Formats: sequence, structure tokens, C-alpha cells
Amino acid sequence: MKKTAPKQAASVDNIFKLDGRVPLGKAIPFGMQHILAMFVSNLAPIFLIVAAAQPQLAQTEMAMLLQHAMIAAGIASLIQMFPVWKIGSGLPVIMGVSFTFVAVLSAVAADHGYGAVVGCVMIGGVFEGCLGLTAKYWRKIVTPIVAACVVTAIGISLFTVGARSFGGGYNEDFGSWQNMLIAFVTMCTCLVWNIFAKGYLKQLNVLAGLIVGYVLAIFFGKVDLTTIWDGRLFSLPQLMPFKPEFYPGSIVSVCIIFLVSAAETIGDTTALCQGGLNRDITEKEISGTLAIDGFGSFISSLFGTPPVTSFSQNVGLVNMTKVVNRFTIATGAAMMILAGFVPVIGNFFSSLPDCVLGGCTIMMFGSILASGIEMIAKAGFSQRNITIISLSIAIGGGFTATSEAGLWTVFPEAIKSVFSGNIVAVVFVIAIVLDVVLPKEMGIHKEEN
Repeated sequence: MKKTAPKQAASVDNIFKLDGRVPLGKAIPFGMQHILAMFVSNLAPIFLIVAAAQPQLAQTEMAMLLQHAMIAAGIASLIQMFPVWKIGSGLPVIMGVSFTFVAVLSAVAADHGYGAVVGCVMIGGVFEGCLGLTAKYWRKIVTPIVAACVVTAIGISLFTVGARSFGGGYNEDFGSWQNMLIAFVTMCTCLVWNIFAKGYLKQLNVLAGLIVGYVLAIFFGKVDLTTIWDGRLFSLPQLMPFKPEFYPGSIVSVCIIFLVSAAETIGDTTALCQGGLNRDITEKEISGTLAIDGFGSFISSLFGTPPVTSFSQNVGLVNMTKVVNRFTIATGAAMMILAGFVPVIGNFFSSLPDCVLGGCTIMMFGSILASGIEMIAKAGFSQRNITIISLSIAIGGGFTATSEAGLWTVFPEAIKSVFSGNIVAVVFVIAIVLDVVLPKEMGIHKEEN
């Protein structure tokens, strides 16, 4: 009689392994800190896009859209970690509503209304999903040095996001001493916890910082506790709350941004594999993660919300803590779905002040840049690679700086809207072009004896 393998015992040590059982009570705190790290950023793009559509929509439908965004992001995250067919990578990646699409979707909303936004996301999602499923035919153009440049650009792009949150976000009291103090205490809590905590508890430094920062924010009157309970104990989502409308010109513009989002996703998941799993990403994982990026956005459109994509905040958290267990991080995705059905949970998460998030995330964003540097070193410092790195980062960083926006006035509006403020898009294009046109035999950069 054939013997079955003994069932693996649940152990908290498995948090550092991609697969393996972790006690639920031990897994939940790690999943929770992933959701707290990205929760506000997951909802913020909706405010901006809806505001461009029509003011009354912003007032009457916002609560429903925020609820739907949490559910869509949670579903996409679970499929990402536990693939369905070829959709999903099996990597511990949390998905969320993307800031990358804010500018183009705000323009679509202003021109044609929110129904056109839903239609663009629906078609664009299928476009990127199919792009992912066919990745084996074009994957070779994203060479190690191109991926390294993209990851480095993502790290650089996040610095201002972290700094903005550190100062209090887009609020009137940005940079106030209260915001700066709360963020500083939160950051120090993360550092001290990381130094003195023992064992697996050390990896909960972000959650510790969030808790201390939240309590301090309450003390300073930065949290309105009355908004957490809105009288609803349970709320069901509504499929297709807006009738999709299709405008070819808008769809093409949005599909271009989906290509930019695909580049960011490749960079995020490559950084996660390098920093969290200490290995290169596989072609199958790239295909799966782009497929869920696209088809997850299609699911998001069914709920009336903007596209979802991998979140760099969570990649940075994985790289910093080395907690890569899929089940552990999936508890966070489950909590996000639960928050969509139980408004009080979502209201609690969304009450977290920006300055608290900034104190926790600023170092995590730095870890993305560190991963990019590590990838560059692994690709090698040949003369050719140095040329690609130098030119793509210099043009990407310089030309997309807010102070230099005038450089894009000579370009058509379609190009300007995609590239003028997006360092990742510019670096991706420049790096690919250079990688194609530069001769392979440019030589090796060697130190002189």
C-alpha cells in the first residue's frame, strides 16, 4: 500500500519560504502590514479620476467605488499568488489600483464621462492580459540590463512619493511640525524595532511603526475616529455599476499606458525575485504577472474601478523583511476583500494619516533602488551596460523633473501625456532602444592596475 507523505507542520519559520504552512495567528500580522502599507495609495487614484468625471459622482458614488477597489485588488492579489491557468505568477505580490493611469484616465473622464473610463480599462486590461500570455515571443527584448534600469527608475520615482507622505500628503498642513514629528517617530520606531526585536518579530517592524504612529496621530488630532463607523455593518458590491462606453482614441491612449504599466510590473516582480527570493525571475512568472495585471484590470472594470497593478510599496516591504510566504501575504489580500464587504474595516484602514505611512515607507522605497543597483552589478559593468545605464537614467530623471516640464512642449500631446512626468516610461524606452542599437562588442570596462 502506497504511503502518503506526512503533512507538513505549520511553522512561523516558513514565512521566509515561498510555500509552506504558517499558523494563521502568526500570518495575519504580516499580511496586515502589507495592506496598511498600501491601503491609502490603493484608494487615492479613484478620488482624482472621479473628481475629473463629474462632481456629483464624487459625492454620491465614491463610497461604493472605494469598496469595489478593495475587493478588486484583493481578488487580483489572490490570483497573482495562486494562479488560475496561466494567469498569475505565483509570487507574493500585492495588487492595487495604479497611479500610473491617473493622468490619462482623468482626461478621458473629463472628455467623455466615467463610463468611458470603464470602457478603456476593460479593453486595455484584455490587451495587457494577452500581452502577458504571449510574453515568450517578446520577452527577450527586456534584457537583464534593461530590467535593472527600470527597477532603478522605479526606486528613484518613489522617493518623492515617500517624501510627500512624510510631510503629510496633499493636505494644507504639508510639512507642519506635527506631521514631521509623527513621521519621524514612526520611522524611528521601525528602525528600533528592527534592531532590538528577536526572531520573526523583527520582520514586523513596519506594523510596529504604523501602530505607534497611528496612536501619536490620534493624540495630535490627525485621525477623525467618528468616520470609522458609518452605520453600515455589511455591504454587498454591485457589478457593472457604470455602463461602459468605448471611444477608439481614448482606448488607444490608455493601451499605451498599459504598456508603461507592464514595464513597471516587470521591474517590480524582477526586484522581488532578486531581493526577496535571491534568484532571477522566470519567463513563466513574467507572463503570469502581466496576465493578471491585465485580466485583473478587466475584473476591476467590472466593478467600475481603475486598473490594478503590482504595488512597489509591497515589493519594497518584501525586500526589506524577506517575508515571502504566499499564504502569509495572502491573508492581507483576504483582509482587503473583507474590508470591501465590511465598511468599518475599510474606514479604519483609510483613516491612516499620510505622515504615518511616509515614516514607514520611505526606507522601503530605498530598498527598491538598492535592488536596482544590485541588478546592475549582476548584469556587469561593461562599457555597453554603463552607456545604457548612464543615458537612460540621466534622460529619464532629468527630462521628467517637474522643473523641466517645458522640455516636452515640442512633442505631440499624446507623447507628452505618457512620458513628461513618468521616469519609468522614459527609462524603459531609452534603455530598450540603446540595448538594440549599441554594438554588442563595445568592450569590457576594466579597472586599471
